[in-house]
Formats: sequence, structure tokens, C-alpha cells
Amino acid sequence: MLVNMHELLTVADENGFAVPAFNISSYAMFNGIMDISERKNAPVIIEIHPDELKHLGSDAIASIRQRIQNSPIPAVIHLDHGPNLGAVMAAIRAGYTSVMIDASSLSFEENVAVTKQVVEVAHAAHAFQPCYGDDPRRAEIPAGDPFAYIYATPVHDISVEAELGNIGVTDADKAFGQVIHYTQPDEAVEFVKATGIDCLAIAIGTCHGLYPEGYVPELKLDLLREIKAALKEAGLNTHLVLHGGSNNPDDEIAEAARSGIAKINISSDIKAAYYNKMREVLADKGLREPNMIEPPCIEAMQAVAAQKIDLFGCTGKAALYK
Repeated sequence: MLVNMHELLTVADENGFAVPAFNISSYAMFNGIMDISERKNAPVIIEIHPDELKHLGSDAIASIRQRIQNSPIPAVIHLDHGPNLGAVMAAIRAGYTSVMIDASSLSFEENVAVTKQVVEVAHAAHAFQPCYGDDPRRAEIPAGDPFAYIYATPVHDISVEAELGNIGVTDADKAFGQVIHYTQPDEAVEFVKATGIDCLAIAIGTCHGLYPEGYVPELKLDLLREIKAALKEAGLNTHLVLHGGSNNPDDEIAEAARSGIAKINISSDIKAAYYNKMREVLADKGLREPNMIEPPCIEAMQAVAAQKIDLFGCTGKAALYK
């Protein structure tokens, strides 16, 4: 079942769980994530960065859409960290149901201007699918007419995610001593009101990637609750997103999911599991067929994904979607 991000995360917010957004870089990884999500009866976000899309090719999105449309679980195809309007438009044309514009490195005013432009474009971009049914003209046709007209109906608008503040980095030479610009509650309210975004990625202490040895991240969960409360008080139903979800302490991530985060990005954890296993498998130099090499890698990735689905409180929650 293909949906947009607002539809998916509204249910998550109402029921106190978070949906994992898994970055995939191959069709085999995508199939593996869909398979484990279906087995866990859990909603899922298939997240594809512009670099990953370039590797996959835009034509692959049509197959991804078809696989999801045939699935019993709700899923979103989401653009991760779109750097500009061009990347966003490429994703929309390819068939994504949700996009992120990341202008967080710009000034607050510039971030607002760029994000607002993307929201206007994305919310006007309907996705269509053919449906069978009566055409409005059918009343003019004699009873017993055997033909059914095919018409197009809007399925959903494209949801938009943006980022405010800055997510940290995990490069060993940059992680220690870095200054993280945390998202402030009053700025979050002002930003959402000015842009009309559906989802806001906030900076509360996480970093992209896997943390170097000796680096201990600290999530500011009180700040998360303050941001959530400020948005609610302002009458805004914007969903909160946590980037850099890999390699963080389980108890903090689980608490974030219970405290208002509705989407948690996972990329490095599943890729590390997948490719570390592939390195082991390829020690057998006689292997050359993908159907012999990739299944153990997919299983390793699925073990990590399953743990995240459970941790975020997402297991079984597909039953909440109609």
C-alpha cells in the first residue's frame, strides 16, 4: 500500500511509535527490507538519497512502486537530503511519494525561502493511478452499456520534510569538539508556520554515520519534548524526524520514539551489516552468482532491521492503517 509521509506518520503520532526509514542502495536491499517489514507487519519508509538514486537509476522507482502497491503494509518512498529544487523535482518525476529538502546549512531566512518553494511545488504535484468506475457522462448512456471508463484520480500529495539546526558528523577528525546547533522550540514553530512542511528533522544530538571509538552521543530528550509541546501548543501537527538514528544507545532511541519522534532514519547500521557479511561470503573466491552471495547479506541486514522495528514500537502497527 503506497502512501505519503503525512498519512503514514499521522497514525504513528496518534499511537506513540516511530516508523523506521531505511536507506537502500540496491533492489536486493529494497526487497529484503520489504520482506522483513511484511513479516513484522510493520509500516516502513523506503528512503533513497540522490546518490543512491543515481546508482539505482530513476527507472527502478517504477518497480519499487509496484512492489509496494502489491504489499499489505503501508510504505512511503522518500527522498533523503535533497540538496535543491532540481533534486526534488527529479524524485517527484521518478515516483517518490515524499521528499526532503535540506537547506539547513543556509541562514534561517534562506532555509525558509528554499523550503517554502519546495512545499508549493510538492503539494501541487499529485500522483495518479488508473481506476475503474463510472464516468460522470455515464448518466447520458443507455442502461446496460457494457463499457467501464478508466479515469485518473489523485492518490496523494507529495509530503515534504525539511531540517532545522544541524545534525552532527562522525568523522574521527571532526566528531570530537564539534559544535551542534540544536533546534530551538520557538524557531521550530516559526519555521513550520512559514513553510507549511509536513515533517521537521530536528537536531537534538545525533550524528550521521557510525560513531568513532570513544565518542559518546547524548540525545537531548528534554529538548525534543519541548519542541513537540511548542508545536502542539501552536496548533501544528507537523511530524518530527530523527536523523542519525544508527549506532545510538537503544534506550535513548526508544525513548525518543515514545516522546514525539515519528520517523527515525537508519542507513549505516543496515549497510554495515549487509556489506560486512558480504566481505565474509566473498572469502570463498569460487562464488560468483548473486543468488549465492546476496541471501546471507540480506539476512544479516534483516536481523538489524527487525531489531530497529521492534525498538521503535513499530511491530504489528500496519494493522492500524486502513
